[in-house]
Amino acid sequence: MQIGYKLSSEGFGPHDLIQQAVRAEQAGFDFVEMSDHFHPWLDVQGHSSFTWTVFGAIAARTERIGLATGVTCPTVRYHPAIIAQAAATLAIVSNGRFTLGVGAGERLNEHVVGQGFPSVRGRHERLREALEIIRLLWRGGYRSYEGKHLRLEDARVFDLPDEPPVIAVAASGPVSAAIAAEYGDGLFATEPKPDLVEAYRRGGGDGPRYAEVPVAWAADEQQAVRAAWETSRWAVTGWKVMSELPNPVNFDAASRTVTEDDIRQQFAVGPDPEVHVAAVQKYVDAGFDHLVLQNAGPDPDGFIDFYRDTLAERLRGLG
Repeated sequence: MQIGYKLSSEGFGPHDLIQQAVRAEQAGFDFVEMSDHFHPWLDVQGHSSFTWTVFGAIAARTERIGLATGVTCPTVRYHPAIIAQAAATLAIVSNGRFTLGVGAGERLNEHVVGQGFPSVRGRHERLREALEIIRLLWRGGYRSYEGKHLRLEDARVFDLPDEPPVIAVAASGPVSAAIAAEYGDGLFATEPKPDLVEAYRRGGGDGPRYAEVPVAWAADEQQAVRAAWETSRWAVTGWKVMSELPNPVNFDAASRTVTEDDIRQQFAVGPDPEVHVAAVQKYVDAGFDHLVLQNAGPDPDGFIDFYRDTLAERLRGLG
């Protein structure tokens, strides 16, 4: 069992993210995961720094803690050759601590380059091709690739780590879980669905299984609920909404009917450790073994202290 801390690139500026990662390492977290967005979900979040730059700084400021993108889309806004190079470099400068989390993407981030946003089937086809390109480049030498959607011409990544990074593929259903099993080294999910893990295993997947656990810590429960509603109510809308809307203003409109009771149902809120332990147990029971605590509360430093002093030992004992 490994426990990670989610760095919200939408909710904090780059200096704050670096400092949170340093504190997470000191508090005993096993890894930090950071989203790779161009836009925040809501304007009120107010940030969206370049994940790869921030991770380079975190690698230089830390010694032990793992790093993972959660997740990068290597097909529209980025070409997979660029991600192959970026991930190889980060694996080197972090001394092998980096995991490349990838997924099919959201319109929110990918439409900005003006190439449109594919259908679900098209996104899956592109993701398969992107993973083939990344693997090809990590084998070394000059490589070319001709796919249905993506191409590579006479490209070489010169700086390669001794061991390539683990690739964890995001899944929300059986098709993407099968892609994770066939093309990835691990699974990445945001819901405690045992059928995702089962589909991944049926496809031959036997690697790490990452999942994000939504929590909102504050010394006062109502304060935690309110903070989660203000910045993270978009998470209640579901994946079909989250993958398709183009801008923060659309997420603001789509999530206006979300209530504080909805937040209580989806997030572990408040200061009671039993509430947080119970939330994590659902993911353990579903078969996940790399759990990321995604705190939407108003006090990240207080939450890190809460984890160190109250949660860490409890969570590591779950099974």
